[in-house]
Amino acid sequence: MDMLVPLYSFTKDRKCTRRIVDQGITIRRPMSYEREKVIEWIRLTFSDDGPNWASESGAAVARVPADCHIATRDGQLLGFACFDATAKGVFGPTGTTPDARGRGIGAALLQASLAAMREAGYAYAVIGGASDEVKGFYQKSVGASEIAGSEPGMYQDSLDPL
Repeated sequence: MDMLVPLYSFTKDRKCTRRIVDQGITIRRPMSYEREKVIEWIRLTFSDDGPNWASESGAAVARVPADCHIATRDGQLLGFACFDATAKGVFGPTGTTPDARGRGIGAALLQASLAAMREAGYAYAVIGGASDEVKGFYQKSVGASEIAGSEPGMYQDSLDPL
């Protein structure tokens, strides 16, 4: 199911940002020379969704500035979040490494991306294909609400894997 976030009333949570900084983690957009590294990392790290997520992320990372944020510490990738990858105004894909979860990285990546979307002029962001496991996270983190009748949404006629 897709979810909707009104960006006209969205503001970044400073506590979330501070928590990330205190852990020595940086949230930033990848540089063009990092494109292939980011895409390959996504493909390898998220094996179940990796091929699709890598393709979607490739579109977002190819832009300058990238429509993607990454979380890094000491030169290592910990997570990523893209927008305008599959469709305009859509947040995702996004993911955090299993060992880095529970540290606020996902929330910080989400907020950085939504702030960038707001700055680009979007009034709303659609969170594409939110699973039942993450709906509560999006509701709590940014006040997202479910979009009735949005399942399977834009992914309804996807090609079968090769």
